[in-house]
Amino acid sequence: MEIKEILSKVDHTLLSQAATWDEIKAIIDDGIEYKTASVCIPPSFVKRAAEYAGGRVKICTVIGFPNGYSTTETKMYETVDAIKNGADEIDMVINIGDLKMKDYVRIETEIEMIKAACKGKILKVIIETCLLTEDEKIKMCEIVTKAGADYIKTSTGFSKAGATREDIALFAKHVGKGVKIKAAGGISSLGDARDFIALGSDRLGTSRIVKIIKENGGKNDTDTSY
Repeated sequence: MEIKEILSKVDHTLLSQAATWDEIKAIIDDGIEYKTASVCIPPSFVKRAAEYAGGRVKICTVIGFPNGYSTTETKMYETVDAIKNGADEIDMVINIGDLKMKDYVRIETEIEMIKAACKGKILKVIIETCLLTEDEKIKMCEIVTKAGADYIKTSTGFSKAGATREDIALFAKHVGKGVKIKAAGGISSLGDARDFIALGSDRLGTSRIVKIIKENGGKNDTDTSY
């Protein structure tokens, strides 16, 4: 798999609580140079990032992050604000407690409302797979599909674990037509990236892939060990 194909599926991510504007600018520069799918950054930087990027790379941000238990009204406000500030893509976190309580209608309604607030922009739904049973993951494939979101996403990267190959295979088997898959958290090598894409991921949330390619001088090396 060509490196440029991998990069075209990467949401180049910096969501550290201590991120500075200089660091955000650096990943935007990288996203532009390496033609990543987007840069995924904290909401507080979206307006400056959109102005700085000038449409040269998509700006993605996070809603209800990382725990997902904000009220729907709060998530709606965050979404409207992010879109107004120039976000092209929204990654929202579900209320995991609602899922544990089997309040499926509440989860579906929240996703529908946030999708409407996106005004046609891409919505990815983070379900935090490391906290879920297999049955809950399958149920979320159904709910995300019914709610009309664009992607189901594994993880925030802020919980116990990130994406696994088994979860991506499970998503690919159960997600509905038109819903894509984003693997995030723990993608630390080109081998990981190739595996997740081969299993069905259309996007990869990672801070590591661009760094690896930069360290390798941008070469299209087929070695997956680094």
